Amino acid sequence: MADLSQYVDLTEYNFLFATACIIFNPLFWNVVARWEYRTRTLSRTFGSPYVACYILGAVLIFLAIFRSHCFSEAMSHQPHGWILKRPAFYYLGVALVASGGVLVVSSFLALGFVGTYLGDYFGILMEEKVTGFPFNVVENPMYWGSTANYLGLALLNSSPAGLALTAVVALCYKVAIWFEGPFTEKIYRNKAKSKRSH
Repeated sequence: MADLSQYVDLTEYNFLFATACIIFNPLFWNVVARWEYRTRTLSRTFGSPYVACYILGAVLIFLAIFRSHCFSEAMSHQPHGWILKRPAFYYLGVALVASGGVLVVSSFLALGFVGTYLGDYFGILMEEKVTGFPFNVVENPMYWGSTANYLGLALLNSSPAGLALTAVVALCYKVAIWFEGPFTEKIYRNKAKSKRSH
């Protein structure tokens, strides 16, 4: 078995920085969203939960773009995997980027800006759970679409380091789903209770 260090330098600065960015993003949005849910500090500061949600959304978009940049930089400073240069991997990468893009974009269109960027934590709740495409195909399509994008980019760049970073992305999203799912359900249960009591 080939030495992993031939293909991925786990101590290289750009790789470590990209890993830190990947871990930071879901940690940041979960901490800030729960803080807002409990204190309403952002809504009070900006005078409106909608304005606060849009501002947080803009910050999260910037962080996502920066994370993708760091991901690309990390791949560019690491060796290529020659086995990954086969055409089959290239075409698989294209298919993953395309399908991941469809999942991300269709999720955004189904949820809207506020629904995508944690509006429920700001008290801006949807009338009912979105069950149409792509939510009827896969749970958490935004997260898995994003993961597919990163995996596709790693294959397009023949990058073992990209594959390793994609595994970190998938793990971080899995942990985020584990935290977010029950909490979001609790928000909507509280909404239902509040409706029944009026």
